[in-house]
Amino acid sequence: MLSVGGGGSYGLSSTEGAKEVASYLWHSFWGGSAARYSRPLGDAVLDGIDFNIAGGSTEHYDELAAFLKAYNEQEAGTKKVHLSAAPQCPFPDYWLGNALRTDLFDFVWVQFFNNPSCHFSQNAINLANAFNKWVVSIPAQKLFLGLQAAPEAAPSGCYIPPHELISQVLPILKDPEKYAGIMLWNRYHDRNSGYSSQVKSHVCPARRFSNILSMPVKSSK
Repeated sequence: MLSVGGGGSYGLSSTEGAKEVASYLWHSFWGGSAARYSRPLGDAVLDGIDFNIAGGSTEHYDELAAFLKAYNEQEAGTKKVHLSAAPQCPFPDYWLGNALRTDLFDFVWVQFFNNPSCHFSQNAINLANAFNKWVVSIPAQKLFLGLQAAPEAAPSGCYIPPHELISQVLPILKDPEKYAGIMLWNRYHDRNSGYSSQVKSHVCPARRFSNILSMPVKSSK
């Protein structure tokens, strides 16, 4: 997956701009081969794109998603482009609210850190209510719980230790068909803390992942 966005000031200025960005991404990283685009990774074809929008303009991301998904229909026989998104946990997400109301995203990893209003704070009910709001409010069928892999992974101070995730949070998440596992920020901290190895047998019963692109414990975006 190629993640686009992050902090900073950026955005899409128009529908035509969204179409051009989609064309660039398709021909540079997926099944396209237009000569005017270079391929930074050579012949490698990535699995999809992750929308990690956390700054700048809020407009036209729904159109960008639609243009990217359209390539799946137009380019029969090429590798399918998967779309994912990493919104902040307050609903609706400020930057991706419109895009996530579409049915274009295959899976969504909701970030439950850096936003105290929907954090775990010695009581899992607040977090579970916020997660379940996402479950019932967007059409995406696979939602992941985005967490810090270590206390120093994010400055919010809302780290959930593995034993508390297992004993307090996971048992009260509703809708097992939409709950698809966890996402950890980030791989560096996960390697140092061993977070995923401590929790992976608890977060994702195998029956839920017959049609998921990759392993349900996602350590970085």
